[in-house]
Amino acid sequence: MTVNKGLLSLVENTPNFSNQALENAVSTLELGWVIKSRSLDSLIESNALLTASQKSDLKDTINNVPHIYLGRVLGDLVRHSASIIDATIVPLDSTENQPVTKFLEILQNVQTIQGLVPELYGVPASDKARSVNDHLGTINNSFTTTEDSTEPVFTTLLNSIKFIVDADLATETALETAYTGLIDFINDIVADSTDFQTTLDSLAAAVATAHTNLNTALAAEPLLTHKNRLIEMREKIIVQVALENSNIVSMDTFIEDLSENISFASLAEDPALRVLMSKIAQNKQWQTYFENYADEQANMNPIYTTDTDSDKSAVIDQVLADSGLPDVTDATDFDAVARKARKDNRIDTTGYDRLTAIQQIADSCKQLLITTQNRTDSSLSNTLLNNMNQNDRDKIAKQLDLNESANTLS
Repeated sequence: MTVNKGLLSLVENTPNFSNQALENAVSTLELGWVIKSRSLDSLIESNALLTASQKSDLKDTINNVPHIYLGRVLGDLVRHSASIIDATIVPLDSTENQPVTKFLEILQNVQTIQGLVPELYGVPASDKARSVNDHLGTINNSFTTTEDSTEPVFTTLLNSIKFIVDADLATETALETAYTGLIDFINDIVADSTDFQTTLDSLAAAVATAHTNLNTALAAEPLLTHKNRLIEMREKIIVQVALENSNIVSMDTFIEDLSENISFASLAEDPALRVLMSKIAQNKQWQTYFENYADEQANMNPIYTTDTDSDKSAVIDQVLADSGLPDVTDATDFDAVARKARKDNRIDTTGYDRLTAIQQIADSCKQLLITTQNRTDSSLSNTLLNNMNQNDRDKIAKQLDLNESANTLS
């Protein structure tokens, strides 16, 4: 049910969603060489005079030590998050060249998946890498917060960047100088031309060399620990972005496949269609589902449904009581015990009409492998009655297990 309080103030305004929180978090990492690496990455992306080919070659050259050139991964992260908000992450319609979805639809699809996965797989969506954060973690502060005691990705990155900057390395200063040279040159480009290619290549090579030199300077402790953290945290960002991209792009297909399977399974309610589908389904699991459906459905009974194993004994007692069992409690009532034995499907009662109650009890004990030697009539009757009453409980326990099995996703 929608909360009405405050709703009126919303209807004439839009949520104005943005990735500003992520951009603000990224800006906290802009210390030392990272400031200029971010500026360089943004400049390359926005420059209108460099051709696509020139940009691609330039990126390849200066991304030679990816954990040093953090501007690239942080820039890609911000651009990725923006593409979620404006829904351009979803491929364009090939016929109309228009976005096939909107951010609202992305959110609705994520919500749908949160319900479908538990329904079909019996596990939380997170177990299938389909949780909310598996789709939208980058815009949901997944790099600035954690749900456990581990340090957030951005906190680790910031601490390591700051440690390296505070070390006041000549190689870090040289890298900033190389960045500045390339940035200034790109800013001075005034025409779409290849005349500047030699200088561009030279300055890009200088940045790549400066990356290598700084990386070498981080090869010994205590700097090595922070270099390794840069590598590890960058990898976490890369993995998260790739997961979100894959999940969001494939959401429609994922939901469609799950929904279709639910629909196919529901058709098993129709006996004729069930037989048909068991014949035409080529997948063995589907064949088995259709073929066993009637038997499994027969095993289902709400009265046998329990929440925990500790409830089973109480359920058995209740079903026994509802069934009028135990129907015999007095082992000294030999006639009653004999009548109960004649109803036990484990006992062959052929010829019992010619036997006395005691003889029937003795024969029943033999068939059930109950020792009869040196036993009194009362002892035999008591043992047989206990065996039959336990059998009644075992039958109900088996039905309870069958019901549980039929209701358990597998």
